[in-house]
Amino acid sequence: HYSEYPSSLSYATHISKQTESFFLPTTMCTLEKTGNIFYLTLTGDDEHRLNPTLIATLRSTLAQVKSQSVKGSVLITKADGRFFSNGFDLKYAQAGGSEKAAVDRLTNMVDLLKPVVADFMSLPIPTIAAVTGHAAAAGLLLALSHDYKTMRSDKGVLYMSELDIGMTLPDYFMAMIRSKIGSAGAQRDLVLKTAKIRGEEAVRLGMVDSAHGTAEETVDAAVRLAEELGKKRWDGKVYAEMRKSLFPELCGLLGLKDVAVLPSHL
Repeated sequence: HYSEYPSSLSYATHISKQTESFFLPTTMCTLEKTGNIFYLTLTGDDEHRLNPTLIATLRSTLAQVKSQSVKGSVLITKADGRFFSNGFDLKYAQAGGSEKAAVDRLTNMVDLLKPVVADFMSLPIPTIAAVTGHAAAAGLLLALSHDYKTMRSDKGVLYMSELDIGMTLPDYFMAMIRSKIGSAGAQRDLVLKTAKIRGEEAVRLGMVDSAHGTAEETVDAAVRLAEELGKKRWDGKVYAEMRKSLFPELCGLLGLKDVAVLPSHL
């Protein structure tokens, strides 16, 4: 249940048998706002796998957040069910009807997710991921795209599964890992050991900011942090530029350039 992909790449050898139609759900996340806190929720009790429909919905939702944000706004991303996100939607890839079509679909999803990461890195408000369930591979990348992470400690793991199934990580995945996980040992364990990292260990390794006993406590902690950050009422343009300047390698790969912002009263 923890892996983004099947236990091997054998799916690529039998994809041609996967000829049935595959329909992408149309409603996969919601956006609500309470006070100055936006809540982006991955809906339903499934694995919240990232396919073109969900990725497009995330982009449009983030654009809505950006357009409606004001000083003091904060975004919390959370998920229903026992998964935060279990990575790319391989059933969708397999339904392409051939090995080449499956690879093309997977490559396309990698390309489509990149601007979503760029959207998070340039969003003019603080962002918090409430990781209430498993976050694997591309789902882990989605969580790492946020400024802060709260995580439940009773269930759920962080897991980068690519080595287990015999494929390399995209360049911006690796740049995110190097940018957001400061310990070389933690990077090694995540990428080269494919460790399944639970909440308390994730805090110790600096991968998340806090661990909590239940999903509800994890979201509550994210809300408390959002309220604290919101009181700062920072200038959104300045916040976004400061964030980008912290992660030059990642933002360079994402095509994001620094823009100087000076106080308006000067």
